[in-house]
Amino acid sequence: MSSQMCRAIAYFTICFSLFHAVYAASRTSPPAGAKVVRAGTTASGEFATLSAAVNSLPNDSSSQSIFIYPGTYNGQVSITRSGPLTIYGYTTDTTTYRNNQVTIQAGIDAGQAGSDDASGTLRIHKDNFKMYNVNVKNTFGVGSQAIALSQYGNRVGIYACGLYGYQDTLLAEQGAQVYLRGYIEGATDFIFGQRGQAYFGGNTIGVKGAGWVTASGRSSDDTTSYVFNANTIVTASGAFSNATSRQYFGRPWSNFAKVIFKNTVVTAPFNTALWSQWSTSTPNTDHVFFADYNTTGSGVSGAARPGFATVLSASQAAAYTISSAVGSDYASWVDTSYLV
Repeated sequence: MSSQMCRAIAYFTICFSLFHAVYAASRTSPPAGAKVVRAGTTASGEFATLSAAVNSLPNDSSSQSIFIYPGTYNGQVSITRSGPLTIYGYTTDTTTYRNNQVTIQAGIDAGQAGSDDASGTLRIHKDNFKMYNVNVKNTFGVGSQAIALSQYGNRVGIYACGLYGYQDTLLAEQGAQVYLRGYIEGATDFIFGQRGQAYFGGNTIGVKGAGWVTASGRSSDDTTSYVFNANTIVTASGAFSNATSRQYFGRPWSNFAKVIFKNTVVTAPFNTALWSQWSTSTPNTDHVFFADYNTTGSGVSGAARPGFATVLSASQAAAYTISSAVGSDYASWVDTSYLV
């Protein structure tokens, strides 16, 4: 390698490091006016659980915030208040999920709880909600639907958060919602829902076992869709061996499923079909729109998509954006600093 090339690489590395240092920021203390959650606290004005802090908020139209200090907080949390709410987790780098130090976890499945939604570790039944740098886990494991995040709100932003489960990790059920620069882990239908207008950008998606990343339950030709852009799909830590060649972008929970993956790097070893029918007896493929563009990586080597899947051209792919997914007014409620 020439000395000139070495200098160029060194210059680029320094510039990138400086950029990251400027862009990255820590959040290790609560913003002004935020409710404070701290594990084991007995201090006046602080809360030992997130539920207690949520329950202390006025059920009105005021904007509120909650800051959570490091720790693992056990138990389900349900949020229904009407006014805007932002939850911040303690972190030394707000730009990534990798430095998150707050975890909310529970281990309840849908059979115990009575429904998918009721099993959720964190249940969002409100509009105008944001969450930063918090990990949400359903620890139930293999064998049943068990939701980490159940999302029923509109204008909801989940930023640099980690969502962990196995089957049905994320219920992106309805409303406009974005998931940016985070981590989503699971195996069976682990991003699913029926009426969600969802955009996923810059995330790492971890495959834990055989199954399907998405299960869209879109039941008519409406404006809802799941749009994925610039995500990376990897084999999750501790993944089962059956994940190899038995994972897909998605399968159609209903006949009008609509899922688009753009600019995806796949290193998890996918099945070469990439897309799947629901089952042999109920394929649900008559009206689906399953599409991908610029899919690369070792995990999709030798891909041979089925006839109901579409490979988009560059011009076709350009039509599927954050605007098409959640609306052209997205900049009024999305934290655009997390877009890639």
